[in-house]
Parts: sequence; C-alpha cells; structure tokens
Amino acid sequence: MPTSRRNNRVVAAALFAVAGGMVGLAYASVPLYRLFCQVTGYGGTPQTGARVKTAAERVQPTAEMITVEFDANVNGDLPWTFAPEQRRVQVRLGEQTLVFFKAKNTSDRPITGMATFNVSPHKAGSYFSKLECFCFTEQTLKPGEEIEMPVSFYVDPDIHKNGDTREVRAITLSYTFFRALKEPPKDSTVSAVRQSAENRREPGRT
Repeated sequence: MPTSRRNNRVVAAALFAVAGGMVGLAYASVPLYRLFCQVTGYGGTPQTGARVKTAAERVQPTAEMITVEFDANVNGDLPWTFAPEQRRVQVRLGEQTLVFFKAKNTSDRPITGMATFNVSPHKAGSYFSKLECFCFTEQTLKPGEEIEMPVSFYVDPDIHKNGDTREVRAITLSYTFFRALKEPPKDSTVSAVRQSAENRREPGRT
C-alpha cells in the first residue's frame, strides 16, 4: 500500500475519533454542567449531594428568620398540573424544613415528566442546600393520577455573614416540569419519590 494512502487513512481515522469524542462531550456536558452547578451553587442552582447532607449535620439553627417562596411551572407540552402545598414558609437559618409539591396527570394516558429547578436571587444559590428533592428524576403518572413530592432543605446561616448576601430576606425556589423524551413503561411501579413522600408524611397529616 502506498505510503500516502496509508497516511490518509490514519488521518481519517484520527479525525473520526476526534469527531466522536466531541459528540460524546456534547452529550456529557449537560449532566456535567448540572453537577458543577449543584456542587458550587453557580447560577442560582441549590447545592445538593452527600457533602450537603454531611454539612447539614453540623449546622446549628439560629434565631434569624428568612422567607422561602415556592414557584411551580409546567412546560406547555406536558398535560399536568403542578403546585406547591404552601406558597411560602418562614424558617430559621440552618433549620431543616420539609415541604411538599403536588403533580397531577390531566391526560388520558401515562406520561413521564422531569423537573428542573433554580433559586433566585442567584447569589443565594450557594447558601440554599437541598437534602431531598424530586428534580432531575423522571416521574411517570397514570391518567388522572396525582402524587405528592417532598423537598427537604435548609438555608446556610452564613448567608447573612457575607456582605454580598447580607440583605437577602427572601429566597424563591422555582421548579419547571418538562415532558420526558422517552415513553413511560407499561408496567410503571411506584416511584422512589412517591414512596418517599408517603414515608415522610407525619402521622395524622392529611
């Protein structure tokens, strides 16, 4: 085989590998960016993960209060209703708080949705820590089915020690549900989120 033809094939193979790698990075960039935001609080994304749960065990609630408001949205392609049980709560800084959201499938067939989230003002994102939530987890609801979804969080007391966030007295946690690309399984079982909501409900609470 002539040397020039061999070299051309080597170059073509290298270019193909580079193109494939770029495609892979494009698909990986979304979850990697999401992970970065969740760890750092960048762009108003609340911090989550094992590190947050470990830190929560060391945080001592203070007497200072802050208001947390809840915003719920549904993309137009998803025939669901979605709303918080409470529009706002007042909590002590460092205090772990549990709230619930409700979602209902108003269509005549099973549909899977997934929620994204954000916090405003953005500068408060690194101080808002979620211990449990339903975001980025696919939820499949049967026709007419309604579920409760828990969110557990706390606001780091350091938010009022930082000069940039000292004046923050209200934080808004916002969710938006989108329709998932894949079709739901025919034999959908109880989701982990639904089971968690049932377990976290206090006895006697309706």
